[in-house]
Amino acid sequence: MNLRHSYTLFAPIYDLAIEGLSRSPRAHNLQALQTLPLNSAVLLPGIGSGLDIPHLPYGHRYTGLDLTPAMLRKAEQRATGREDIQLQLGDAMALPFADASFDVVVLHLILAVVPEPERLLRETERVLRPGGKVLLLDKFLRPGQRAPIRRLLNLASRHLATRTDVVFEEVLAHTPSLQIEHDRPALVGGWFRHIQLRKDPACTEGL
Repeated sequence: MNLRHSYTLFAPIYDLAIEGLSRSPRAHNLQALQTLPLNSAVLLPGIGSGLDIPHLPYGHRYTGLDLTPAMLRKAEQRATGREDIQLQLGDAMALPFADASFDVVVLHLILAVVPEPERLLRETERVLRPGGKVLLLDKFLRPGQRAPIRRLLNLASRHLATRTDVVFEEVLAHTPSLQIEHDRPALVGGWFRHIQLRKDPACTEGL
């Protein structure tokens, strides 16, 4: 089952399962947007049902992208009255945007969902301006962490909704211009992490 099909099935119950658990860490991570210069361009690939939307401060230009029409329709309802938010259908692993188009990319519960997280992070790197930020919230294994139950769970979960075996540091190795600014535990004893990246200001690739 591909992601579009599985999340079409999950759309009616997704908020019930995820909203309460993720509300506080989402809000915490998105506080970083309040310090941006006004009218910054912010991309939210995998915006899903729009659970981030209530936490997005006014004063910036937001673009939300999702692969699943059923999820995007729920996001459109949450974005009602927000002229600063544009939503569109699209694939986070093949972003339909020019190089260096955004000041910030928000990756909430998406990097460990897509089948090729390295490809998504490379696309993020491409569309991010030099000096731009990536705000991450997701579940990751640590390098060398055995986590046999999580790895076993991944055999089934990767085909339905999400991966449980992603090692963030291995994914990051594919994007040399992205540098960790901070990495803090978020949920479930540090399995979920708040990670902030910054694109090397000296990077001119794709410009």
